[in-house]
Amino acid sequence: MPTLRLATIADIPAMQALIASSAIDLSVSFYTPSQAQAMLQYVFGVDTQLLADQTYFLIEENEKMLACGGWSRRKTLFGGDQAKHGEDSLLDPATDAARIRAFFVAPFAARLGLGSMLLKHCTEQAQAAGFHTLELVATMPGIPLYRARGFIELEQFDLHLPDGIDAPVCRMQKKLMVA
Repeated sequence: MPTLRLATIADIPAMQALIASSAIDLSVSFYTPSQAQAMLQYVFGVDTQLLADQTYFLIEENEKMLACGGWSRRKTLFGGDQAKHGEDSLLDPATDAARIRAFFVAPFAARLGLGSMLLKHCTEQAQAAGFHTLELVATMPGIPLYRARGFIELEQFDLHLPDGIDAPVCRMQKKLMVA
């Protein structure tokens, strides 16, 4: 049975390997190999601020990492450490949307409900922190998951990456039920 736990600094090498295989293998019918590789190099990766904030989680089974993902109370909307620039200030739960961040699933574990499991947990955590809205930037393979979980598309745009590579992504949002 898969279990969810808090990610730690010691998990970074395994998370980076999971992110790489997920980003390349699950993007095949959505992105060209050069787009997927550029996103992996310049955008995808572990955001260590999520680890420090204790808002990044793993799903494991038999000590094998199957998925990772998190949420954030900080301004950064997407990207690993290599993509960050400037201060990553805290958001105001009363007026800002919490961020859903860095969801990746091992290719052999895709379509087993792990993304939904992470999303449910992160939504509950963000809601407990006082947030009323969630926002994220989805890759093309991720859009169906987020749509199915009540997110609406706000805008599609291209990430302009080095070597003239553009990769489409989608900013999405979901309003949470207020108790």
